Amino acid sequence: MQAARIAFAVAVSVAALVANAPAQAQDIQKLFVEGDIVRGNTPLGATGPICVLTSQFKRGENVVFRIRVRNLQGKPLDMAGIKSIEVELADGRKLPTRYGGHPPRQPTDFFWTAAWMIPENYPTGSLGYSITATDMEGNTVKWEPLREFRSWPTVITGTVEYVKQAQQ
Repeated sequence: MQAARIAFAVAVSVAALVANAPAQAQDIQKLFVEGDIVRGNTPLGATGPICVLTSQFKRGENVVFRIRVRNLQGKPLDMAGIKSIEVELADGRKLPTRYGGHPPRQPTDFFWTAAWMIPENYPTGSLGYSITATDMEGNTVKWEPLREFRSWPTVITGTVEYVKQAQQ
């Protein structure tokens, strides 16, 4: 009987501690990043089909990161909802982004973009990157692609040839 009273007292004490313990606030992710990588146009022309998904680029090509950031309700955020978005390459280079309609002359979609013209002397190989988005309320999320280097942008050897594209 004494053992039952002690067990009951311990159970009540533990329950009281758990009930009165401060709730551990969990950080809830409030922003969600999605996007892809395509070949972009340049003032000199294009080096292949533009706005087509690819992960292999030659030196002198224009890599375009297309980005959309959504809130908890799934709504895409534009300039009114986003304070900053930054693409950071694994080499530390940071790329500014801009928001706009695409294609520019007759938009069918609106999203953020960052462009990077690969320098002529840039080393070949895969290149990791991350995207950091901050909304107007100060919520921040950092997104990185899968840690599978074969899906990262890759600089390959070769010489690019520019071809003038028809106006869109």
